[in-house]
Amino acid sequence: MKAALRLQTNGGNDKHTPTKVKMFCKQNEYLLKVQGLLCRRPGRSMLDVFIRSLVILCTGIAIALSSISVCCGHWLFVNEKVFGLWHFCTLELDHKAQCTTEISAAEVDGLYTGLVFTRITTTLAVVLALFGLEMLITSQLCQDTYARRKWAFGSGLILLSFSMTSIGMLTFVILLWNFITFTGFSVAFWSEFIATFLFFLSSISGLQMYSMTSSVKDRHTDV
Repeated sequence: MKAALRLQTNGGNDKHTPTKVKMFCKQNEYLLKVQGLLCRRPGRSMLDVFIRSLVILCTGIAIALSSISVCCGHWLFVNEKVFGLWHFCTLELDHKAQCTTEISAAEVDGLYTGLVFTRITTTLAVVLALFGLEMLITSQLCQDTYARRKWAFGSGLILLSFSMTSIGMLTFVILLWNFITFTGFSVAFWSEFIATFLFFLSSISGLQMYSMTSSVKDRHTDV
C-alpha cells in the first residue's frame, strides 16, 4: 500500500517507477504464497485412510454376520431340542426336526417374552448399524465441513448397536441358563458373538479417531 501511494504521489515521473512496480508485484506474490502455505489443510496420511477403511470393513462384516445369525435364529442345540429366536424344534428318532412357532411348547417360563425382546433388540441393532455404516461411508466420500460430525454420529450408532446386541444375547443366555452347554451353541450364535465384538471394536476405534482429530484441530486453531 505504501509503495502504491508513493507511485501515485510521484505522478509516474520517477525513472525507477517500472522497477518499483515489479518489486511491489513480487512482494505481493510472495505474501500470497506464504499465506497459502499457512492456511493449507494438512493432507491425510496413508495410516489414517487405512484405519478408517478397516473400521468400515469390520462394520460391514459385522452387519453381514449379525443379519445371517438373526435370520437363521437357531442358537442352541441341547437334549434333542433346538432353541431359536423364531422357532422351537424337537428332533425325532429319524433325526427329522419338528419345528413350531409356539415357543410355549418349550415349557420354559418367560421364554416367549424374552425371545420377543431378543428379536427386537438384535434386529433393531442391525438396522442402526446399517445407518451407522452409511454415515461412515458418506463422511469419507464427501469431505465437507460436516464430515467429522458424520463420522462421530456413525460411530455412535454402531456403539448403540453393540449395546443392543449384547443385551439381546445376554437375555437369551439368562433365559436358557439351565440348558446351556458350551458345545450346544450353534454357528449362528457364534456369528452373532463375533458380530458383537466387531461392533464394539469398530465403534471404539471410530470414536477414538474422532477424538484424536479433534485434539489436532484444536492445536491448529490455538497456533
